[in-house]
Order: sequence, then C-alpha cells, then structure tokens
Amino acid sequence: MMGQPQNFGFMRVAAAVPVLKVGNPDFNADKILELVKEAQVKGVQFVVFPELGISGYTVADLFFQKVFQRSVFKNLEKLARASSKLKTLFVVGFPLALENKLFNAAAVIGRGKILGIVPKTYIPGYKEFYEERWFSSARELESKECELFGKRVPIGTDILFRVKNFEGAVIGIEICEDLWTPAPPSSFQALAGATLIANLSASNDLVGKAEYRKNLVSQQSARLISDYVYSSAGVHESTTDVVFGGHAIIAENGSVLTESKRFERKGELIISEIDVEHILSEREKTTSFGEPILGCAKNFRTIDVEIDIKPFGRGLARRIDPSPFVPTDNFNRNERAKEIFAIQAAGLAKRLEASGIKNMILGLSGGLDSTLALLVAVKAAELLGFNRSSILTLTMPGFGTSNRTNKNAKLLAKALGVNLSEIDISKGVTQHFKDLGYDSKNGGLVYENSQARYRTYILMNKANQIHGLVVGTGDLSEIALGWSTYNGDHISHYNVNCSVPKTLVKHLVKWIAETQVDGKTRKILEDILATPISPELKKASKGNMGHKTEDLIGPYELHDFFLYHFVRWGSSPEKILYLAGLAWGKKYSAGELKKWLGVFLDKFFRSQWKRSVATDGPKVGSVSLSPRGDWRMPSDADAKIWLESLDGE
Repeated sequence: MMGQPQNFGFMRVAAAVPVLKVGNPDFNADKILELVKEAQVKGVQFVVFPELGISGYTVADLFFQKVFQRSVFKNLEKLARASSKLKTLFVVGFPLALENKLFNAAAVIGRGKILGIVPKTYIPGYKEFYEERWFSSARELESKECELFGKRVPIGTDILFRVKNFEGAVIGIEICEDLWTPAPPSSFQALAGATLIANLSASNDLVGKAEYRKNLVSQQSARLISDYVYSSAGVHESTTDVVFGGHAIIAENGSVLTESKRFERKGELIISEIDVEHILSEREKTTSFGEPILGCAKNFRTIDVEIDIKPFGRGLARRIDPSPFVPTDNFNRNERAKEIFAIQAAGLAKRLEASGIKNMILGLSGGLDSTLALLVAVKAAELLGFNRSSILTLTMPGFGTSNRTNKNAKLLAKALGVNLSEIDISKGVTQHFKDLGYDSKNGGLVYENSQARYRTYILMNKANQIHGLVVGTGDLSEIALGWSTYNGDHISHYNVNCSVPKTLVKHLVKWIAETQVDGKTRKILEDILATPISPELKKASKGNMGHKTEDLIGPYELHDFFLYHFVRWGSSPEKILYLAGLAWGKKYSAGELKKWLGVFLDKFFRSQWKRSVATDGPKVGSVSLSPRGDWRMPSDADAKIWLESLDGE
C-alpha cells in the first residue's frame, strides 16, 4: 500500500463544540464557521460538529416552525458558500424537511458544496428523549437525492465519503443514538471500507454517563478497527430538563487519543492526528475482520471528497509515546506489570504441571533478565505449592564477570530463599580452547560464545541430574536483535521473558521491588536495576565490566521503540524515523536515530534464523516474535529495500 509520504498516513482531525443559542441559526452558523476557520489555521483537515448544531438540539416543537426551517436552510447555504474559501472539510447537523417528514441529518461540507447528507437511523423516544415527536427514521426515507439550493445532493445511510487524495481514508457518518444500539450503522460502514467514523451527538450529562460514553466510543473504534471522532452538544443547549456537557472524543482502535474537558462555556476544539496506515495495517492482519460482511452485506454509494494535504513537519497534536511498551501513568503501569507477571508465572506453572517436573534451574547472573526470570520462578512455585528449595540458581562466573553482578546474584538468591550453587566456568572454557587449538588472546566470537554455550551446557546437564526444567531468561529485545548465542543462552526448556522487551523488564523488576518483596530484597533489586546492561563475556579488569551492551548495539529504549512500530504496525523506516524524531528528538540527534534504526533493521533481518527455532514461552503483549504465533519470515530475507528506504528518507 502506498502511504502519504508527506504525513506518513496521519490525518489531522478535530471535534468541535461551539457556543450556541437555542433557536438562533444565524448565531450558530457564525460560531461553527469561526471554529472551522480556527481549525484550518491549526492544520485540521476534517472537523465534526454536534448533532443539530445549526438549529440547536433542544428547540423542541420549534423544529416545525417554517420560519425556523427557512433560517436553518439559509445558514446551511451560508456555510456551504463559505467553504469555497476554506480547505477544511467539515460535517454539521441540521433538521431536514423532506417527503413531508422531518429528518435529523448531517451534512458533509467542503469546497463550496454540500457533498452528501446522512440522516439519523435510530430515533430515541424514551425517558428524557422525545425525538420521535419530531423526527422520522432514515428507514422511512425514500429518496436517494434531494434538491438543495438548486443542486442535487446525495442523501441516505448508504453513503461513504472517500477522501480521494488520501489513500485509505473513508469517512462514515452516524448520529448519536445510532451508536448506542446493538447494531450501529458504523459497523456496516466499517465492513464496507470506512476507516474513520464521525458521530454528531447530543448526549446529555448524568452521573457516570461520561465514562460510559467514552468507553462506548473507544470500544466501537476497537471493534471496527477504526478511528472515531465524536462531538456532543455543549452547555448552551436548553437546560429546561437536562444539561449537556459538550463531550468530544477522538479515539483510535480502542485508545482515546484526546477528549474535551466538558462544561466549557467558551466552546472547545479538540485536535489529534489519526493514523490511517495503522488502521489499514491492523485490518489486513485481522483476517476475521471482514467475515461478518458475508451474512450482513450492505451496498454503499461512495462520494469522493478532498482534504488539504500538506506536511505537518515536526509537530503533531497527538503524543508519540517514546516507551510504547510501558504505560505513562502509574496506575496503568502498575496494573500492566501485575498482569504480565501473572501471565509469566501462569505459563511456567502450566509447563511444570504438564511435564510432571517439580524442580527449576536457571543461570543467575545478577543482571535484569535472569533476575526477572527468578522472580517469575518463585511465583510459579508459589502457585503450585512447591517449596522454594525446588528452585536451583547457578552463578557461573567467567572471564568477564564483575564483582557487582556476582555479589548481587548471590544476595538475591539468599534473600528469596532459593538454592544457590556456583560453578566457575573459567577452567572448563580454557580447556575447551585448548581442545579447539584456539588462542584465547584473540578474543572474538569464539572467546565470547564459548562461555555462553558452556553455561547452557552446564544448565542442561544439571537439569538432567536433578530432573529439573531450565528456565530461560532472554528478553524480546534481545530476540529481536539476535543478541544471544545460538545454542547458548538462546536455548532453554521454557523462556518466561520471551515476549517482554527490555524497557518492560526494567519496569517489572522495579514494580516487584516496590510492591512484592521486603525491604532487604528491594535494595538488592534496586542495585540490579542500577547496574549497566552487559553480557560480561569480555575480560574485566579488577572486577569491573568488560563492555556494556548499549555501547555496542545502541540504546534499548530506541530499539524497543523501533521494534514496536516495525512489528506491531508494519511502519516504514521513514515513518519510524519520523516518529522517533518526535518522541526522542530532544535526547538523540537525527543522525543518532538514523544510525541506530539502521542497526536495528540490519540485526533484525540477520537474526530470523535464531527466532525460527525459538524456545516456547508466553506471549504477554501485542508484539511477539514466536515463530509459532505472531511472526514468520524467511531466515534469508533481504533487508535491502528497508535499508535503502531509510537512506532515502
């Protein structure tokens, strides 16, 4: 699929809640126009206004007054004429008299024309709602076109608006109550290709209703794998019996990008970018998405519309999360950690239960990954009612082991009450070098990988000796980059960390330190968290680290960002680099971002052969590289076009 090279698939949209006077279309149209102009200045390409925004939602029996209807039409025409000098597409609500009936309608306006009209299907007539007194359902509409201002305009619920100069952007329209029904019109619109749903609403405020409404919008955007822009009537509607808060929401595939404050007396304009490329990518992957259409297909007419296309530059209204695997707020971050830890422990417990094995063994290095794996093992033992003595940790110091990591490994094992043994691998590896006829002074891969493989050799044989299961420790970031030794730390019986990226490993250990252990253990974990990441395979001087991983392959915080956007969304290198600049531009230069993205792409492609024979382990999030589940690619795929794409950005 070709993207929008200027904006990488982003469209800037807005939900507007203008100041309003009930029954004064002249005033209301002027306020709508003010917000459209403001939106245009801010680069917005499409704006959604509330239900019956030209007339006001609460005018009641005044809807039937001819003088009022004429005023509404006069101002609808005024908005259409004014749009000839504007580049922003917008949709407004108004009452439409047609076929001796009155319809609650939405008009899409742009380039000096009313491009199409969509009437409301589901008309509420219960509790505080009396719309059935005034309006007919779209199901009672017979016409396919209506005449407005001397021109024929398409009308109906079978209309989609295709943005012809923005590939993949197709707009569907529904109105308020339509969303609250078991089978909203937007469901059929999405199946027919709509990627953006606009909802013009007048939803009054009651205690707890705003949260329910937000959940309804976000859930519908998730169910449809779509973007959703929702705008509801504000505080200037009549307060005879109810109050309207002006709730505006922009959601994307289950996530709320932004929402209004509500009850703002000066009106509101909330703005965000929607990522049409993400929507299309997710739909393509979700093979069940289009299946419902087989039983409920509807025919739609398509109207071509245009939006203003220009680069956003280095400014987006939506936040680009620099750490997409780790939630930003404390509550969600901690809840995420709790759930992931539970998934890891449940996966390991099931594997032990199914195998009949009651002992676990792992190599404890004093680094982050093995620390998390041990903590998971302790939790799994607890779930199964095993004593902690069923867990054997092995420290296996070698040529590059530092005093700090070795000490922390021993302190942690003791604090957690698990068994601990130490086997120094230096003599065994040295003998191995002699057997190979290898001069260890040469260093290099043989020097480093021999240590990693020797450790795994010990773990596997010790597991046989105690009838135990080797718990793997390698994390998702290492798996993505191939930062492991084949047939060394690459192999285990069950890898609990296999879909946990490094940035999330850090948070999980931090969360456990703060919430799951005593003060003594917490201090040990805090020092492990503060220890630089290193495989410790090079000679160390005076007990210090021989080399640091991130000095060699780049910052894990960047690689996790690249991994998320490359695998989760299939984003192009140019787009990933653009987003990285927004998220990380204050910490890393453009040159650094490009360099490390190039490293990521090169290593990712070169490492598939290791992933193709990866150990079993639990999927915990939306990104996983298991060859049995989420990621399949040829081990000999060529990275050329991806690297060239990066060079040509």
